[in-house]
Amino acid sequence: MAKLVIIDDEAAILELMTKLCKAAGHQVFGCTTGIDGIAAIRSHQPDLVIVDLRIGDVNGLDLVSMCRDQFPSTAVIMVTGHGSVETAVEGKRLGAFDYLTKPFDLGDLIKTVNQALARNGTAPTALPAVTMPSSVLRNGAASKLIGHSDALQRIFDIVRRVANNDSPVLLEGEFGVGKHIVARSLHEASRRSSASFKELQCSAMPEDALETELFGSNAIFNRVAGGTIHLAEVNQLPARIQAQLNTFLDESQARSKGGWSGSSGADFRLVVSSTTSLEEAVKTGKFREDLYYKLSVVPLKIPPLRERREDVKPLVEHFLKELAERTDSKAKHIDPDAIGFLEKYNWPGNVSELRNAIERACAFAENDRVKPSDLPTKVTQQIEVPTPSSSEGLTKLPIGSPLDDFIKAQERVFIQETLKYNSGSREKTASMLGVSIATLYRKMGLNAERKTTM
Repeated sequence: MAKLVIIDDEAAILELMTKLCKAAGHQVFGCTTGIDGIAAIRSHQPDLVIVDLRIGDVNGLDLVSMCRDQFPSTAVIMVTGHGSVETAVEGKRLGAFDYLTKPFDLGDLIKTVNQALARNGTAPTALPAVTMPSSVLRNGAASKLIGHSDALQRIFDIVRRVANNDSPVLLEGEFGVGKHIVARSLHEASRRSSASFKELQCSAMPEDALETELFGSNAIFNRVAGGTIHLAEVNQLPARIQAQLNTFLDESQARSKGGWSGSSGADFRLVVSSTTSLEEAVKTGKFREDLYYKLSVVPLKIPPLRERREDVKPLVEHFLKELAERTDSKAKHIDPDAIGFLEKYNWPGNVSELRNAIERACAFAENDRVKPSDLPTKVTQQIEVPTPSSSEGLTKLPIGSPLDDFIKAQERVFIQETLKYNSGSREKTASMLGVSIATLYRKMGLNAERKTTM
């Protein structure tokens, strides 16, 4: 049993971390302020300190330095947000063992605790068999792929087939499409699932800090301990770091005689993701070709939500349940009309935008039901467009619909009026419009039959 001090000013998160570490058999002292945390460290001289770097009354880096200078046998794990990863890397320079980026999974917490205690000579404890709502810490980003679309089923199949193959995987897709979730799913479906999953946002820190995190003495490749590393937004890597990563991977493969391992000998599985096409980046000279081929052994394109609208409803139901767990309340229901608006909206922010929209709607909803009026205005606001497909001569397109949808609607109106002018003759209409009969049929959605009247 080890002694732990946990410092976090978010009471709910502090309680969860404390319960989990106690369930693992450790003696835990929880503090909501930096001053109380410093007092607990001096009083108990713990084996491990877990500290949120953004506590208000104490600079988290000063606390890391204090532990290094006054309690050198105490390991430190930092908790930070994506926007403060640079600060966490500075904390590692000051002697901290590792950091966790919010939102993080409870399983990652206990694995990192075990690694830190093992480094300090304290026997680690196995992951306890306790059930806690991981969504409280991982805000909606649980490692579960949600949806019924054919596109998502293909992703399910690829994840299943390559999970235990250590070949690197390249995930490409728009912002918010769920690349992190796919990366996490690959890890949890693999033989490496009992080891760590670590993610690094390549665009979240300056070049020198990124270099330290990737190739320093306590680099992420050495801390993963047989687990999976996800390098997110790898398309943002500077040219110098690309060259270093390319050389590092060559050396890592030579060390492991087939797989990959860090300089400490700890092997890892590499998953990278990009919001833009790496192949196109190679063509424009923005990404190294040799590195691209190393990283894209298993390429996987994740389609945007607007191309798999049948996944909207199951995602909404999942988010409603998840939000209820996080707030310890009863899950709200959603009106069919509200689902209709959600399915028609274009979702430029993809799954992340949908999650935020549902959380906002639940905040505005009265009683236990989400109505269209509770949804963001941009989701329910529509434009009336003339079209012959409606009995009233109008249809409604949601704000944010692709321009092609509007153009197609206008084309159909113009073709319809031209057909009327030509007394229904499709041949004359096609000739007047300067298109082929086949093109006319396609634009009108007609059967490819040569009829001269409507």
